[in-house]
Amino acid sequence: MLDSFHIIAFTHRNIEINEVGLLHIEEENQAERLMLLKKELQLDELLFLSTCNRVEFHFCSKNKFDFTTVLRFFKTLYPDFTTEKHLNYAEKGSFFKGIDAVEHILSVASSIDSMVIGEREIITQVRQAFDNSKKLKLTGDFIRLVIRHTIETAKRVYTETSIATKPVSVVSLAYHKLRDMNIPLDARFLIIGAGVTNTNMSRFLRKHKFKNFVVFNRTLEKADALAKDLNGRAFGLNELSNYSEGFDVIIACTGADTHVISPELYQQLLQGENSRKVVIDIALPQDLHPQIVIDHPVTHISIDVLQKISTANLKERSKEIQHVEEIIAEALFEFNHIQKVRNVELAMREVPKKVKEIKAIAINEVFKHELAELDEHSKEVLDKVIDYMEKKYMSVPMLMAKEILLKK
Repeated sequence: MLDSFHIIAFTHRNIEINEVGLLHIEEENQAERLMLLKKELQLDELLFLSTCNRVEFHFCSKNKFDFTTVLRFFKTLYPDFTTEKHLNYAEKGSFFKGIDAVEHILSVASSIDSMVIGEREIITQVRQAFDNSKKLKLTGDFIRLVIRHTIETAKRVYTETSIATKPVSVVSLAYHKLRDMNIPLDARFLIIGAGVTNTNMSRFLRKHKFKNFVVFNRTLEKADALAKDLNGRAFGLNELSNYSEGFDVIIACTGADTHVISPELYQQLLQGENSRKVVIDIALPQDLHPQIVIDHPVTHISIDVLQKISTANLKERSKEIQHVEEIIAEALFEFNHIQKVRNVELAMREVPKKVKEIKAIAINEVFKHELAELDEHSKEVLDKVIDYMEKKYMSVPMLMAKEILLKK
């Protein structure tokens, strides 16, 4: 079965991120399209993994997978793509087979093949991909075995190494900086911008029990959505200059090409307060005008500072890669053993059924008349003997077969 295991992977390593995104299939459409793919290409098993910067297809097939078959793979799954796109994906995919495919998914789940080394979210995404594919009845025994071993290996990596200990994402670094300042839980937060970055940052804050939020965004609908998530209030960005309730912390990340918070606007937002404020500015270019930091007591956490920390932390994480690779090498060796044992179990699973059939024929046909002449005590003893031998005939051949095949 190992030789029939394939992976086709698309990441930032082989194509543009926007091209990876085009391969994503909405969850409500996966059942129909993936089931059709499995049927049309006669795949024994199939798993679909899709994250923000990765799309992979894991499948088992005894058929030969040449370029023509790969092209058919993409035409079947993405019928709306142009011929040019089909050719592009068929040519640029990273292809893995057999034990190399197993090594690849181990590296992915252990996050050393990720865009950001050490981001342990990938282990959850792999597990969810398997659960979804299993729910659609696309996977089978082999992929179940691979994913179970993958999850166990990834857990070991995150436990025994420091690959994920130092945060590298801008959002997590910004939150760690804020947390170290011991900001009170009732601090007044102004969230300026309701995009992905500020949404993720806000969820960190809500998770850690901060509770006083006001959201400003150019599109009021997005501000409303984030404010609802935070049990806060929402306003349009154009209303920021009229806000008069003061603040303790500003978190700003807009897509504006100029400074959103001018010195004059900042003065208005202060409402006469002179205490030191915190501004986390995760925008490029910065949302906070640089003159504000000169004129006022401000703890300013900028994207430049966070990116320098991120780069340093990534270097620290990279030092752990060799340790992770050693764990993966051990896991590959273990998987070879595991899948051989499983092959024996599958090959021998008919033994119990056959033994029971022989027992039934012996009792009901071959020795039917002889058994009828036995007294109850003799029948009871004979039943015990037959049951004992039945169990031994099931277990002994299994153990012997495992020993013989594993030695080979």
